[in-house]
Amino acid sequence: MNSLPTRYHPALVALHWLLALGLVFALGMGTFSLDKLPNASPDKIGALRGHMIVGLAIGSLMLVRLITRLKTAVPPTVGTGSHALNLLGRLVHAGLYLAVFLMAASGAATAFLADLPQIVFFGSGQPLPEDFRLLLPRSVHGLMAKVLMALIGLHVLGALFHQFRLKDRLLSRMWFGSR
Repeated sequence: MNSLPTRYHPALVALHWLLALGLVFALGMGTFSLDKLPNASPDKIGALRGHMIVGLAIGSLMLVRLITRLKTAVPPTVGTGSHALNLLGRLVHAGLYLAVFLMAASGAATAFLADLPQIVFFGSGQPLPEDFRLLLPRSVHGLMAKVLMALIGLHVLGALFHQFRLKDRLLSRMWFGSR
């Protein structure tokens, strides 16, 4: 008889932390750099290139993470003792997956509507659109960035609550070690 593991699969652990770093980088770059740079700035193309590469990597890794999560055994759910907090935890996890996929899709849609692959990667010489905010997918991308930041904040608070208030060593499940 197979017993349930006490930790997540090492591939899920690696993907979790890679995605965490990538998301913080992409959200920070989008919020503090890209959003502030005018589209006429010569620095905008390089910043967009980096953001698009990281965004593509995040979308791809998230898809791999979802498939891996569905195909591997996972540790049993750790409750908080509160039905409301347990439900919130499940909603935050589902919301993280959904928000990341919506960010990737809205970013890709914005890129294709603005012909960014040609401009950014192939130097077509055509100028960037005057304002990306005129594109509906860009509005969705901006909204999802805010939603994703809130969900990440709740996710981190939940992990800290488990680790320091409940002292159930929940964080060790998302680290490397014997399963």
